[in-house]
Amino acid sequence: MFEFAWPWMALLLLLPLAVRRFWLKPANEENALTEGQQTTLLHPSLAHLQEAFQTRSPRLPLATRLHQILLWLLWLTLVLALMRPQWLEPYTENRTAGYDLMLAVDTSRSMTAEDFTVHGREVSRLSVLKGIMGKFVDGRVGDRIGLIIFGDTSYVLSPLTFDRNAIHQLLDGIVPTLAGGGTAIGDGIGLGIKKLRERPEGSRVLILVTDGKNETGTIPPLKAAQLAKQEGIRIYTIGVGSTKNRIRLLSPDLRTYEIATGLAIDEETLQQIAETTGGAYFRATDTAALEKVYQRIDELEKSEAESRTIFIPQPLFHWPLGAALLLLLSLGLFPEGRRRQLRGGGYA
Repeated sequence: MFEFAWPWMALLLLLPLAVRRFWLKPANEENALTEGQQTTLLHPSLAHLQEAFQTRSPRLPLATRLHQILLWLLWLTLVLALMRPQWLEPYTENRTAGYDLMLAVDTSRSMTAEDFTVHGREVSRLSVLKGIMGKFVDGRVGDRIGLIIFGDTSYVLSPLTFDRNAIHQLLDGIVPTLAGGGTAIGDGIGLGIKKLRERPEGSRVLILVTDGKNETGTIPPLKAAQLAKQEGIRIYTIGVGSTKNRIRLLSPDLRTYEIATGLAIDEETLQQIAETTGGAYFRATDTAALEKVYQRIDELEKSEAESRTIFIPQPLFHWPLGAALLLLLSLGLFPEGRRRQLRGGGYA
Protein backbone atom coordinates (compact mmCIF):
# COMPACT_ATOMS: atom_id res chain seq x y z
CA MET A 1 0.00 0.00 0.00
CA PHE A 2 1.37 3.39 -1.03
CA GLU A 3 1.08 6.57 1.02
CA PHE A 4 2.84 9.84 1.87
CA ALA A 5 4.12 10.19 5.43
CA TRP A 6 3.99 14.01 5.23
CA PRO A 7 1.23 14.82 2.71
CA TRP A 8 0.89 18.37 4.04
CA MET A 9 4.25 19.20 2.45
CA ALA A 10 2.33 19.40 -0.85
CA LEU A 11 1.51 23.01 0.09
CA LEU A 12 5.06 23.88 -0.92
CA LEU A 13 4.00 23.44 -4.54
CA LEU A 14 2.29 26.85 -4.29
CA LEU A 15 5.39 28.59 -2.95
CA PRO A 16 6.90 29.58 -6.37
CA LEU A 17 3.55 31.06 -7.47
CA ALA A 18 3.32 33.11 -4.27
CA VAL A 19 6.88 34.36 -4.66
CA ARG A 20 6.29 35.27 -8.31
CA ARG A 21 3.01 37.02 -7.50
CA PHE A 22 3.94 39.07 -4.45
CA TRP A 23 7.72 39.54 -4.43
CA LEU A 24 9.05 39.28 -7.99
CA LYS A 25 6.99 41.67 -10.11
CA PRO A 26 8.51 42.09 -13.61
CA ALA A 27 10.54 45.26 -13.86
CA ASN A 28 9.23 46.14 -17.33
CA GLU A 29 5.63 46.25 -15.99
CA GLU A 30 6.63 48.66 -13.24
CA ASN A 31 8.60 50.84 -15.68
CA ALA A 32 5.74 50.91 -18.14
CA LEU A 33 3.33 51.94 -15.42
CA THR A 34 5.60 54.75 -14.26
CA GLU A 35 6.28 56.07 -17.75
CA GLY A 36 2.57 55.97 -18.59
CA GLN A 37 1.83 58.20 -15.65
CA GLN A 38 4.62 60.77 -16.34
CA THR A 39 4.84 61.00 -20.15
CA THR A 40 2.28 62.39 -22.64
CA LEU A 41 2.85 61.81 -26.36
CA LEU A 42 1.59 64.72 -28.52
CA HIS A 43 1.19 63.96 -32.22
CA PRO A 44 -1.31 65.24 -34.76
CA SER A 45 -2.07 61.75 -36.02
CA LEU A 46 -1.68 59.55 -32.99
CA ALA A 47 -3.72 56.69 -34.40
CA HIS A 48 -1.54 56.40 -37.56
CA LEU A 49 1.57 56.53 -35.44
CA GLN A 50 0.33 53.72 -33.23
CA GLU A 51 -0.46 51.60 -36.28
CA ALA A 52 3.00 52.25 -37.72
CA PHE A 53 4.79 51.18 -34.54
CA GLN A 54 2.35 48.55 -33.37
CA THR A 55 4.27 45.51 -32.08
CA ARG A 56 3.36 42.26 -30.39
CA SER A 57 5.05 40.83 -27.38
CA PRO A 58 7.82 38.55 -28.61
CA ARG A 59 7.31 34.86 -27.97
CA LEU A 60 9.79 33.18 -25.70
CA PRO A 61 12.34 30.99 -27.43
CA LEU A 62 11.88 27.22 -27.22
CA ALA A 63 14.99 26.82 -25.09
CA THR A 64 13.66 29.34 -22.56
CA ARG A 65 10.30 27.57 -22.30
CA LEU A 66 12.04 24.24 -21.88
CA HIS A 67 14.17 25.78 -19.13
CA GLN A 68 11.04 26.93 -17.27
CA ILE A 69 9.40 23.52 -17.58
CA LEU A 70 12.51 21.85 -16.16
CA LEU A 71 12.49 24.29 -13.23
CA TRP A 72 8.88 23.46 -12.42
CA LEU A 73 9.54 19.72 -12.68
CA LEU A 74 12.59 20.11 -10.44
CA TRP A 75 10.49 21.82 -7.77
CA LEU A 76 7.76 19.17 -8.11
CA THR A 77 10.18 16.27 -7.57
CA LEU A 78 11.81 17.99 -4.59
CA VAL A 79 8.42 18.50 -2.95
CA LEU A 80 7.50 14.87 -3.62
CA ALA A 81 10.71 13.79 -1.89
CA LEU A 82 9.85 16.01 1.09
CA MET A 83 6.41 14.40 1.32
CA ARG A 84 8.22 11.13 2.16
CA PRO A 85 6.56 8.62 -0.14
CA GLN A 86 6.63 5.10 1.24
CA TRP A 87 5.35 1.63 0.52
CA LEU A 88 3.67 -0.10 3.45
CA GLU A 89 4.64 -3.76 3.50
CA PRO A 90 2.14 -5.90 5.47
CA TYR A 91 3.66 -8.18 8.08
CA THR A 92 1.63 -10.60 10.17
CA GLU A 93 2.96 -11.02 13.68
CA ASN A 94 1.95 -14.03 15.73
CA ARG A 95 2.11 -13.25 19.41
CA THR A 96 1.78 -15.82 22.14
CA ALA A 97 0.52 -14.84 25.55
CA GLY A 98 2.78 -17.34 27.26
CA TYR A 99 2.91 -18.45 30.87
CA ASP A 100 5.72 -18.29 33.38
CA LEU A 101 6.18 -21.92 34.44
CA MET A 102 8.51 -22.80 37.27
CA LEU A 103 9.27 -26.51 37.68
CA ALA A 104 10.19 -27.59 41.22
CA VAL A 105 11.62 -31.12 41.21
CA ASP A 106 12.27 -33.29 44.25
CA THR A 107 15.79 -34.80 44.03
CA SER A 108 15.80 -36.58 47.37
CA ARG A 109 17.19 -40.13 47.70
CA SER A 110 13.72 -41.65 47.50
CA MET A 111 13.53 -40.51 43.86
CA THR A 112 15.95 -43.37 43.06
CA ALA A 113 13.23 -45.90 43.89
CA GLU A 114 12.74 -48.25 40.96
CA ASP A 115 8.99 -48.70 40.86
CA PHE A 116 8.37 -47.51 37.28
CA THR A 117 8.56 -49.72 34.24
CA VAL A 118 9.73 -48.69 30.76
CA HIS A 119 9.78 -51.32 27.98
CA GLY A 120 9.62 -54.10 30.55
CA ARG A 121 12.56 -52.78 32.56
CA GLU A 122 12.35 -51.23 36.02
CA VAL A 123 13.71 -47.69 36.17
CA SER A 124 13.87 -45.02 38.86
CA ARG A 125 11.25 -42.37 39.43
CA LEU A 126 13.71 -39.61 38.60
CA SER A 127 14.67 -41.18 35.26
CA VAL A 128 11.04 -41.46 34.15
CA LEU A 129 10.30 -37.99 35.45
CA LYS A 130 13.13 -36.41 33.47
CA GLY A 131 11.98 -38.02 30.23
CA ILE A 132 8.33 -37.01 30.56
CA MET A 133 9.12 -33.51 31.84
CA GLY A 134 11.46 -33.07 28.87
CA LYS A 135 8.58 -33.72 26.47
CA PHE A 136 6.41 -31.31 28.44
CA VAL A 137 9.06 -28.58 28.23
CA ASP A 138 9.54 -29.10 24.48
CA GLY A 139 5.84 -28.49 23.90
CA ARG A 140 5.62 -25.21 25.81
CA VAL A 141 6.39 -22.91 22.89
CA GLY A 142 6.22 -19.24 23.87
CA ASP A 143 6.39 -19.89 27.63
CA ARG A 144 9.13 -18.90 30.03
CA ILE A 145 10.28 -21.93 31.96
CA GLY A 146 12.48 -22.11 35.04
CA LEU A 147 13.86 -25.05 37.00
CA ILE A 148 14.22 -25.53 40.76
CA ILE A 149 15.48 -28.60 42.59
CA PHE A 150 14.94 -29.25 46.27
CA GLY A 151 16.11 -31.79 48.80
CA ASP A 152 17.40 -30.70 52.20
CA THR A 153 17.64 -27.23 50.61
CA SER A 154 16.44 -25.72 47.36
CA TYR A 155 18.39 -24.29 44.42
CA VAL A 156 17.58 -22.53 41.15
CA LEU A 157 19.12 -24.43 38.27
CA SER A 158 17.67 -22.03 35.71
CA PRO A 159 15.76 -18.76 35.96
CA LEU A 160 12.73 -18.21 33.75
CA THR A 161 13.84 -18.41 30.14
CA PHE A 162 12.55 -19.03 26.62
CA ASP A 163 15.47 -21.41 25.96
CA ARG A 164 13.71 -24.76 26.18
CA ASN A 165 16.82 -26.61 24.99
CA ALA A 166 18.77 -25.32 27.99
CA ILE A 167 16.04 -26.47 30.38
CA HIS A 168 16.00 -29.86 28.71
CA GLN A 169 19.76 -30.27 29.15
CA LEU A 170 19.58 -29.21 32.79
CA LEU A 171 16.83 -31.77 33.39
CA ASP A 172 18.96 -34.51 31.88
CA GLY A 173 21.83 -33.53 34.18
CA ILE A 174 19.89 -33.83 37.45
CA VAL A 175 21.22 -36.56 39.74
CA PRO A 176 19.75 -37.87 43.02
CA THR A 177 20.62 -36.04 46.26
CA LEU A 178 21.96 -33.08 44.26
CA ALA A 179 20.27 -30.79 46.80
CA GLY A 180 20.53 -33.24 49.69
CA GLY A 181 18.81 -36.45 50.65
CA GLY A 182 15.82 -34.98 52.49
CA THR A 183 12.59 -33.36 51.25
CA ALA A 184 11.96 -29.66 51.92
CA ILE A 185 8.71 -29.07 50.05
CA GLY A 186 8.01 -25.71 51.70
CA ASP A 187 11.44 -24.33 50.78
CA GLY A 188 10.96 -25.42 47.17
CA ILE A 189 7.64 -23.58 47.00
CA GLY A 190 9.13 -20.51 48.69
CA LEU A 191 11.97 -20.27 46.18
CA GLY A 192 9.47 -20.63 43.33
CA ILE A 193 7.39 -17.77 44.78
CA LYS A 194 10.47 -15.56 44.94
CA LYS A 195 11.20 -16.08 41.25
CA LEU A 196 7.59 -15.86 40.02
CA ARG A 197 6.39 -12.85 41.99
CA GLU A 198 8.21 -10.48 39.60
CA ARG A 199 6.30 -11.78 36.59
CA PRO A 200 2.90 -10.44 35.34
CA GLU A 201 -0.16 -11.55 37.24
CA GLY A 202 -2.26 -14.31 35.72
CA SER A 203 0.70 -16.10 34.17
CA ARG A 204 2.45 -17.42 37.28
CA VAL A 205 2.39 -21.21 37.53
CA LEU A 206 4.44 -23.53 39.74
CA ILE A 207 4.57 -27.28 39.07
CA LEU A 208 5.76 -29.17 42.14
CA VAL A 209 6.87 -32.79 41.79
CA THR A 210 7.65 -34.89 44.87
CA ASP A 211 7.45 -38.48 46.02
CA GLY A 212 7.33 -38.03 49.77
CA LYS A 213 6.43 -35.69 52.56
CA ASN A 214 8.01 -32.59 54.05
CA GLU A 215 10.85 -33.66 56.35
CA THR A 216 13.05 -30.61 56.63
CA GLY A 217 13.33 -26.97 55.63
CA THR A 218 12.43 -23.64 57.21
CA ILE A 219 9.02 -22.93 55.63
CA PRO A 220 5.99 -25.19 56.32
CA PRO A 221 4.37 -26.30 53.04
CA LEU A 222 0.90 -24.93 53.87
CA LYS A 223 2.37 -21.58 54.94
CA ALA A 224 4.22 -21.43 51.62
CA ALA A 225 0.93 -22.20 49.84
CA GLN A 226 -0.70 -19.22 51.57
CA LEU A 227 2.13 -16.98 50.37
CA ALA A 228 1.70 -18.31 46.85
CA LYS A 229 -2.00 -17.52 46.95
CA GLN A 230 -1.24 -13.94 47.99
CA GLU A 231 1.09 -13.57 45.01
CA GLY A 232 -1.43 -15.03 42.57
CA ILE A 233 0.60 -18.18 41.86
CA ARG A 234 -1.19 -21.41 40.96
CA ILE A 235 0.51 -24.59 42.11
CA TYR A 236 0.01 -27.95 40.46
CA THR A 237 1.28 -30.73 42.72
CA ILE A 238 2.25 -34.16 41.44
CA GLY A 239 2.78 -37.12 43.74
CA VAL A 240 5.13 -39.62 42.08
CA GLY A 241 5.37 -43.23 43.20
CA SER A 242 3.63 -46.56 43.08
CA THR A 243 1.63 -48.22 45.87
CA LYS A 244 4.13 -51.07 46.33
CA ASN A 245 5.18 -51.86 49.89
CA ARG A 246 8.70 -52.99 49.07
CA ILE A 247 10.72 -50.89 46.63
CA ARG A 248 14.37 -51.09 45.64
CA LEU A 249 16.34 -47.83 45.86
CA LEU A 250 19.89 -46.62 46.29
CA SER A 251 21.45 -46.76 49.73
CA PRO A 252 22.58 -43.54 51.45
CA ASP A 253 26.09 -43.91 49.98
CA LEU A 254 24.52 -44.15 46.45
CA ARG A 255 26.69 -47.18 45.68
CA THR A 256 24.48 -50.15 46.51
CA TYR A 257 20.78 -50.88 46.52
CA GLU A 258 18.49 -51.64 49.43
CA ILE A 259 14.85 -52.59 49.88
CA ALA A 260 12.77 -49.84 51.45
CA THR A 261 9.29 -49.97 52.87
CA GLY A 262 6.79 -47.30 53.75
CA LEU A 263 7.68 -44.70 51.09
CA ALA A 264 4.34 -43.00 51.45
CA ILE A 265 3.32 -39.71 49.83
CA ASP A 266 1.72 -37.01 51.94
CA GLU A 267 -1.19 -36.67 49.54
CA GLU A 268 -3.31 -34.67 51.95
CA THR A 269 -0.76 -31.87 52.16
CA LEU A 270 -0.24 -31.84 48.41
CA GLN A 271 -3.99 -31.60 47.86
CA GLN A 272 -4.29 -28.70 50.30
CA ILE A 273 -1.44 -26.86 48.57
CA ALA A 274 -3.16 -27.20 45.21
CA GLU A 275 -6.62 -26.23 46.50
CA THR A 276 -5.28 -23.19 48.36
CA THR A 277 -3.63 -21.75 45.25
CA GLY A 278 -6.32 -22.66 42.72
CA GLY A 279 -4.28 -25.44 41.12
CA ALA A 280 -4.81 -29.20 41.11
CA TYR A 281 -3.25 -32.33 42.58
CA PHE A 282 -2.34 -35.38 40.50
CA ARG A 283 -1.12 -38.81 41.49
CA ALA A 284 1.20 -40.67 39.12
CA THR A 285 1.59 -44.30 40.09
CA ASP A 286 3.19 -45.45 36.82
CA THR A 287 4.73 -44.12 33.63
CA ALA A 288 1.44 -43.84 31.71
CA ALA A 289 -0.24 -41.99 34.56
CA LEU A 290 2.66 -39.52 34.86
CA GLU A 291 2.53 -38.79 31.14
CA LYS A 292 -1.21 -38.16 31.33
CA VAL A 293 -0.64 -35.76 34.23
CA TYR A 294 1.60 -33.53 32.13
CA GLN A 295 -0.82 -33.72 29.22
CA ARG A 296 -3.57 -32.57 31.55
CA ILE A 297 -1.52 -29.66 32.87
CA ASP A 298 -0.56 -28.74 29.32
CA GLU A 299 -4.25 -28.47 28.44
CA LEU A 300 -5.13 -26.52 31.57
CA GLU A 301 -2.38 -23.95 31.06
CA LYS A 302 -2.46 -23.69 27.27
CA SER A 303 -0.91 -20.49 26.01
CA GLU A 304 -3.18 -18.27 23.97
CA ALA A 305 -1.88 -17.11 20.60
CA GLU A 306 -3.01 -14.01 18.76
CA SER A 307 -1.99 -12.61 15.41
CA ARG A 308 -1.96 -9.03 14.25
CA THR A 309 -0.88 -7.41 11.02
CA ILE A 310 1.42 -4.44 11.07
CA PHE A 311 2.70 -2.39 8.14
CA ILE A 312 6.42 -1.84 7.78
CA PRO A 313 7.20 1.35 5.80
CA GLN A 314 9.69 1.07 2.96
CA PRO A 315 10.91 4.61 2.09
CA LEU A 316 10.67 5.63 -1.58
CA PHE A 317 11.94 9.22 -1.37
CA HIS A 318 15.11 8.29 -3.29
CA TRP A 319 13.12 7.96 -6.51
CA PRO A 320 11.83 11.55 -6.73
CA LEU A 321 15.14 12.76 -5.29
CA GLY A 322 17.03 10.95 -8.04
CA ALA A 323 14.70 12.46 -10.64
CA ALA A 324 15.42 15.91 -9.14
CA LEU A 325 19.15 15.36 -9.56
CA LEU A 326 18.65 14.38 -13.20
CA LEU A 327 16.55 17.49 -13.81
CA LEU A 328 19.20 19.63 -12.17
CA LEU A 329 21.77 18.10 -14.48
CA SER A 330 19.50 18.82 -17.45
CA LEU A 331 19.32 22.50 -16.46
CA GLY A 332 23.07 22.63 -16.58
CA LEU A 333 23.08 21.18 -20.09
CA PHE A 334 20.89 24.02 -21.45
CA PRO A 335 22.45 27.27 -20.21
CA GLU A 336 21.15 29.12 -23.26
CA GLY A 337 17.63 28.62 -21.99
CA ARG A 338 18.08 31.10 -19.16
CA ARG A 339 16.56 34.50 -19.70
CA ARG A 340 18.81 37.38 -18.77
CA GLN A 341 17.02 40.53 -17.76
CA LEU A 342 18.43 43.77 -19.19
CA ARG A 343 18.33 47.23 -17.70
CA GLY A 344 15.51 48.36 -19.86
CA GLY A 345 13.24 45.64 -18.63
CA GLY A 346 13.56 43.35 -21.63
CA TYR A 347 15.03 39.87 -21.86
CA ALA A 348 17.97 38.70 -23.91
